[in-house]
Amino acid sequence: MDYTTSDLAEFTDSLVLTRASRHEDWDALGFQAKAGDQFRRAQIRYVGSGATGNHDDDRRIIASEGFTFSNMMLPPGAEGPEHTHHDAEEAFFVLEGEIEVGVHRDGRVEKRTLGYRDMIVVPAGVPRSLKNNGDTTALFCVVIGTRKPQVPTYPETSAMHGITRD
Repeated sequence: MDYTTSDLAEFTDSLVLTRASRHEDWDALGFQAKAGDQFRRAQIRYVGSGATGNHDDDRRIIASEGFTFSNMMLPPGAEGPEHTHHDAEEAFFVLEGEIEVGVHRDGRVEKRTLGYRDMIVVPAGVPRSLKNNGDTTALFCVVIGTRKPQVPTYPETSAMHGITRD
């Protein structure tokens, strides 16, 4: 919708994304459950399709012009496997629960636990993982600093190494 020629009320409405209009997409990362049920989690998209695949047909999202924004829902015990975004930084901001974020290098992992309103920003090219070690569902914002991220890579040390999306 063009700002200069469209009805201002309709244009403004096209910028608003409500919680009620979102849904938990348990299939976006469903392929990862091939490596174990602990990798089952939900993506809730707002801006862009994240790095999980092509969700351009999702009419509930606003097309990205410079970043993606979604929420991730991690049930107790759920994990986000080690992977690397080579082309963009990634930020996590915790809304509910706690997540443990691991930063990986040369077989070592440094872990930090983040809670309500805590944030971590992982630079492009840095492998990371995450896990919900708590007994309640964790909900956090995920921002990826590019319009359409490359599909991340999974190193040999990741549980996703060799897992395909088909």
